[in-house]
Amino acid sequence: MVAGRGARRRGGANMGLLTIGAFARASRLSPKALRLYDELGLLPPARVDPYSGYRLYDPAQLERARLVAWLRRLGMPLAGIRAVCELEPEAAAREVRAYWARVEADTAARRDLAAFLVDHLSGRDTTMSSDHTTLGIRYAVLSDTGSVRESNDDAGYAGPRLLAVADGFGGGRHAGEAAIEALKPLDAGVPGGELLSALEEAAHRARESVSALAASDPALRDVGTTLTAMVWSGSRLGLVHIGDSRAYVLRDGELFQITHDHTVVQSLLDEGRITPEEAASHPSGRCCCAPWAVVRRSSRTSPCGTPAPRTAICCARTG
Repeated sequence: MVAGRGARRRGGANMGLLTIGAFARASRLSPKALRLYDELGLLPPARVDPYSGYRLYDPAQLERARLVAWLRRLGMPLAGIRAVCELEPEAAAREVRAYWARVEADTAARRDLAAFLVDHLSGRDTTMSSDHTTLGIRYAVLSDTGSVRESNDDAGYAGPRLLAVADGFGGGRHAGEAAIEALKPLDAGVPGGELLSALEEAAHRARESVSALAASDPALRDVGTTLTAMVWSGSRLGLVHIGDSRAYVLRDGELFQITHDHTVVQSLLDEGRITPEEAASHPSGRCCCAPWAVVRRSSRTSPCGTPAPRTAICCARTG
């Protein structure tokens, strides 16, 4: 009789709750996934039966469970899903938008790399037909102090195969010059199949040059520089970029920025925390989150594809 009354009490406490199997079918999540999400605190059950240990879910949890399932289908990491689930709907929408913008940027970079590898492995970057027209570039470089600053820490270079700009800071004109000097051997020419590796090695040399400069004099310990450079090889372009100097392409009368600023403001924009209008006057507008300084940072090298004829390419530093 006592056991019977206990069973009835347990049944009453569990009334209206779904077993893990029923909840899995309703939410389209597997029982294994539900157990994992419980362990991570992402989707804990409404109740765990103290006698059987069974997980029991409230039907009201289905909305959160379905949101988790949708976000997993997007490929969002579990930590990101937890953050989205705790936000109000409008803020959650901004977070999803920012996440997808990062996915698209990464996908575009991988697509360019895949195209480069296809051309490289099939020999298209080194083999040219007899009727192929060799492309070339016309180049120039200009640096101006402007009407606001008293000095100019920018350094630039333009050659037959190399375009580069570096913006030094902390009295860092010499840092920008050192970074560009390390890249100048690329202007002599690089085989198409070795473009990215040669560019990456040159970027490492540039970083070491800046670090050596900072270590050479206590007065220079805080110097650093941004760097944006493009190298031409046959019919291919390679890009290295760190900081907030920029590379643009002018094609058919339209100007496109092809680099992504490594700044505090840009990261806030990417995350949807501020609007473009707010970014224009943000107090952290000049703060880089990835310049080359004494602290080692990773640069990004990537293939830029094959430019169309009569395309203008610009490496620039403004502000």
